Amino acid sequence: MNWTDERVERLTKLWAEGLSASQIAAQLGGVSRNAVIGKVHRLNLPGRVKAGGNAAPARTPKRTSTAPARPATFAPRAPARPAARPVGSEMVKESSEVQPYVEPTYRPGRDVVVPISRKLILTELTERTCKWPIGDPIKDDFHFCGCEAQEASPYCSYHAKLAYQPVSDRRKTAR
Repeated sequence: MNWTDERVERLTKLWAEGLSASQIAAQLGGVSRNAVIGKVHRLNLPGRVKAGGNAAPARTPKRTSTAPARPATFAPRAPARPAARPVGSEMVKESSEVQPYVEPTYRPGRDVVVPISRKLILTELTERTCKWPIGDPIKDDFHFCGCEAQEASPYCSYHAKLAYQPVSDRRKTAR
């Protein structure tokens, strides 16, 4: 659909009269409500009067922030929280002094069997191997579990229990 000068002029007039985008689209014919809204925004026509309020101002371009960059003396932001641990496991504290973020170590519950990792790299993974990442990806010792994966799952049974927790169990641990 082409927006001719006549159609744009009519759109502007109808918009100023307070017609809705749907009403304008019906009067113009061959154009959708969304096309009318898009054209109104591209033309930067003034907004509408809302019940009990003033007319919304026309859109203004976004301003870029002139705030200075963070000084190097600022502490780094807190890291994201680690993944949820399985029910019945305990978190082992590394030490009591403040240190940079260290991956927490978990002590599994009694009924959990921890598999011995085959330590595969990315190119060695197949459909039937566990794709649970172990370690820091930027370090040389980073690898994947590599144990036999469950049917229709990317993880072995142990890592599937870590990754997929029933909703009721997550609610219990959140309380």
